[in-house]
Amino acid sequence: MANQYRVQNPVNNEVVETFDYATDQEIKDILDRSEAAFKTWRHTSYEERAAIVSKAAQLLKERSEELGKIMAQEMGKSVPEGAWEADFSGDIMQFYADHAAEHSADQKVDVPGGKAVVRRLPLGTLLGIMPWNFPVYQVARFAGPNLMNGNCIILKHAEITPKSAAAFEEILKEAGLPDGVFINVYATHDQIADIIADPRVQGVSLTGSERAGAKIAETAGRNLKKVVLELGGTDPYVILDSADIKTAAQDAWAKRVQNAGQVCTSNKRIIVMDDIYDEFVDEMVKIAESFKKGDPSNPGENEYYPMSSRQAAELIDDQVKRAVAKGANLRTGGVLEDNSAYYSPAVLTDLPVGSDEYYEEFFGPVAEIYKVSSEEEAVELANNSYQGLGGAVFSEDTERAIKVADQIDTGMIHVNLGQYFSAVLPFGGVKRSGFGRELSVFALDEFVNKQYLYVND
Repeated sequence: MANQYRVQNPVNNEVVETFDYATDQEIKDILDRSEAAFKTWRHTSYEERAAIVSKAAQLLKERSEELGKIMAQEMGKSVPEGAWEADFSGDIMQFYADHAAEHSADQKVDVPGGKAVVRRLPLGTLLGIMPWNFPVYQVARFAGPNLMNGNCIILKHAEITPKSAAAFEEILKEAGLPDGVFINVYATHDQIADIIADPRVQGVSLTGSERAGAKIAETAGRNLKKVVLELGGTDPYVILDSADIKTAAQDAWAKRVQNAGQVCTSNKRIIVMDDIYDEFVDEMVKIAESFKKGDPSNPGENEYYPMSSRQAAELIDDQVKRAVAKGANLRTGGVLEDNSAYYSPAVLTDLPVGSDEYYEEFFGPVAEIYKVSSEEEAVELANNSYQGLGGAVFSEDTERAIKVADQIDTGMIHVNLGQYFSAVLPFGGVKRSGFGRELSVFALDEFVNKQYLYVND
């Protein structure tokens, strides 16, 4: 059961619906369909592709509420958060419909003795391995640029979000995407390896855990396939000073509990200067204790929702218990409910820096807060991580915040804002947070053949 594609409502842990794994014959047929589709799709114009991708963008926005309800049942996201995600996914698809042709136009290069252009040509079939935490947005940011590039896509989504996966495929079909250009498949782990090994498959994009990333990169490397990885983060969120500690705590809290804390770019390590630390922690505890259990399908104010699965909730519970055993102080929360995925939001302080638990990513509603006494110490702590995805630095003095932000080793860094959401900016990390970039025009460059054509005079 545990590894089956299923809708398992985290509110009560009940399995609502199950889906069969693809047979090996179905995998062969899918690869054949994808290959056949690519022969035609690669020759379509940017205008033709843009019309379809733009229509899909519109459908994502129109159906945002419906998609939000699917997410609530599959992985516990509140309906408004899910609807926002679907709406933002529409913006992403529209961005690529609008900008791919211009970005990917042939570029003339001056060379002696002839004429040369560099052009971006599609590669073929790509495999996207997507996670449950943002089941529509993650697919949009992979599909948008690559459909506009003229590539074909096979989607292997998470086992607990099969309906989100099917809904995305259905929207693309309704938008007019030809058969075989985008195929959702309920594949097993062995079948994923077979798909990557197939010579017709030209690349893999995975968003997920470090462990999954390492495994997929190993398989891709063995088969000499390009891979883009967006993996975990233990993002630093540095508060150097604040004139309004209450608001600073509210902002930090809102970011930390978004999607029940199951966000790669969540503020996993909140680093606070010693002169405001005690007051800040007190505020965080107060906010945590004001939150009550809610129903993601019928959300209210100041509520927390279940994590994506019972397994995810048990994992965070174990992490917090191990942290406490190492000397961390659980100030409030951290209660795992019987027989569901509800885990009450926790505030954790004094986790020993350098311990095994310190380096782990707490993928759930746990605010880890650290005290520092100087900018140098804040930077050192911020960079003391195996990951380097995102981060933020706050100060009343913007120049001071920029000076500190400039020293932090991450793929994305913010000043005086937790995170900026836009299709225009590149998303990705350094160190063990992966490599390659999604979103922005940079995503259009990941899976293309940058071929030069030289014509001799």
